[in-house]
Amino acid sequence: MTVYPFHIEIPDGALADLKERLSRTRWPDAMEGGGWRYGTDLEFLKALTSWWRDRFDWRAAEARLNAFPQFVAEIDGIDVHFLHAKGKGPDPLPLIITHGWPSSVAEFTKLIPLLTDPESHGGRAEDAFDVVAPSLPGFGFSQRPCHSGMSSRAVTGLWTKLMKRTLGYQRFFAHGGDIGGGITNRLGRWKDAAAIHTMVAAPVADTKAPPPSDAEKAWLARVELWEKDEGAYGHQQRTRPQTLAFGLNDSPVGLAAWIVEKWQSWSDCGGDILSRFTTDELLTNIGIYWFTETIGSSMRMYYESAHDPRPESTAKIDVPARIFLTREDVDLCPPEYVARSYTDFSYGIAERGGHFLAAEEPDILAGDIRTWFRRFR
Repeated sequence: MTVYPFHIEIPDGALADLKERLSRTRWPDAMEGGGWRYGTDLEFLKALTSWWRDRFDWRAAEARLNAFPQFVAEIDGIDVHFLHAKGKGPDPLPLIITHGWPSSVAEFTKLIPLLTDPESHGGRAEDAFDVVAPSLPGFGFSQRPCHSGMSSRAVTGLWTKLMKRTLGYQRFFAHGGDIGGGITNRLGRWKDAAAIHTMVAAPVADTKAPPPSDAEKAWLARVELWEKDEGAYGHQQRTRPQTLAFGLNDSPVGLAAWIVEKWQSWSDCGGDILSRFTTDELLTNIGIYWFTETIGSSMRMYYESAHDPRPESTAKIDVPARIFLTREDVDLCPPEYVARSYTDFSYGIAERGGHFLAAEEPDILAGDIRTWFRRFR
């Protein structure tokens, strides 16, 4: 497998093109006082666009990302981009961490130092990790697959090959949320990872024996309501992602609106997105999608995963698992539901933070990861 160092360097022409496109935005109207109720808030997006055009320094964001050692590995014909930060403790554990949508490895820039060098951040040197943070295929700086079959299930196999064959970690551990949480669960189910830390409880095939508890019924009802109110993006991406891709790949403001709505809605921000993320953090993530032209290919993963003909195993996950949930309604499934899918598990809830926990509360997430994996050292 070919591995080579990688350095982010967006051409000057792409930066100039972005600025020119932003200056020609044709704004829609909006309901007076609508705020975020109808979707992305018009006034917020105008301010974000103004900052993106006139004040955001992509080169500074690029430098922050390039501070992490980066590589590209060819695995099964797919070029996979990944950060690989070595731990500074006596015997670091190898840990692969996987982002979700609409996110990128930029979400992990505050988390990684807390895991690789815990002693410098109030922790213990012996809790250090070698952190591998790949960009999902079709996301960011990984290759955009243009053939069918690149589902999240297929990515799980790529991650095992990345860790074991490419990097030589025969025993490794895994963490993830959103799409990354599903991949992490599968790494546990397949017994490729020695233990896992996930922010997504594995789906349950049989909820009838024993019958669902009142807490499970209440949670499943909340999930159904969430899907009706919030899930249109997922339905579109599972069914007709290409239709969306034409507009979002051509309009940076359209792309920003599609992404930032989820960062506002899914984070623990109380409606004020800038209370959780800086404008530069939001634009770094959006910029990765824009410059790499990966919004279409990222959405296609929803389609490929929904149409993967191979049935998922319904066996319980036997490797030790930590289920660490955030306070999104759809995430707070009760422990008795979790027990249906895991043999050896620990259940916890973050005291603060939402869907993008690595960016929102990196100290809380790092602390829980360190504590959980301590038993495997």
